[in-house]
Amino acid sequence: MAVRKFKPTTPGQRFKVLSTFDTITTDTPEKSLLVGKKKSGGRNNTGKMTVRQRGGGHKQRYRIIDFKRDKQDMTATVKTVEYDPNRNARIALVEYTDGEKRYIIAPAGIQVGQEIVSGSSAAPEIGNTLMLNDMPLGTIVHNIELYPGQGGKFARSAGTYAQLTAKEGKYAVLKMPSGEVRMVLLTCKATVGTVSNSEHFLERSGKAGRTRWMGRRPRVRGVAMNPVDHPMGGGEGRASGGHPRSRNGIPAKGYKTRAKKKPTNKFIVEKRKK
Repeated sequence: MAVRKFKPTTPGQRFKVLSTFDTITTDTPEKSLLVGKKKSGGRNNTGKMTVRQRGGGHKQRYRIIDFKRDKQDMTATVKTVEYDPNRNARIALVEYTDGEKRYIIAPAGIQVGQEIVSGSSAAPEIGNTLMLNDMPLGTIVHNIELYPGQGGKFARSAGTYAQLTAKEGKYAVLKMPSGEVRMVLLTCKATVGTVSNSEHFLERSGKAGRTRWMGRRPRVRGVAMNPVDHPMGGGEGRASGGHPRSRNGIPAKGYKTRAKKKPTNKFIVEKRKK
């Protein structure tokens, strides 16, 4: 996985940094795993705009991803590694021995023709899914369940992973991508390996137009508004804006928004680093 820089032949090319797409093996998705995707433009069910700076963008179809990996002890063969417009990681099409095809989040290093399996009999190798109880300490994992049978929720974006650091009673202790150390039930499943496309963070769109293709509309800075429009607006001349906060007045840059009495706080061993 690598990125490529472009020669500055145009203003849009000057700062553009994109993936080389060298791991992708096909540009034709599996038709049986596609569904239509409707765009809301940031509007709710009554047509009122509830999220700003949304709208437009290229038409997309959603790929149905198997986050549960619930076909136990059945071998699957990797058929393709594909681009998914709905996420920053790559996806892999796998075919099970009974003929069923599914998409999974592609781990880094997965190859076409490789065999993967899910279940207690699986070895802790890249692409295999098993319960945290069956993994050795120090294993790098992604697509981690929060509750048994729910399907993977943690560490699903490009380049992310968690590490199994300890087992205490009925809980596994995981160091999460954010740096948070958290307890998860040992009966929860996870997939071995790191999520693919780890260099996604190096990409740069290069121009405003590419951002529009992604469905993002222009965003006006709060300090450029009037006092009636934003808490950071107004002032004589080019005022800096004062305390950083959202349009609704919620402080940014250091203000904690997690509830102090949230029931799941007891599962957090160590908070994430600031």
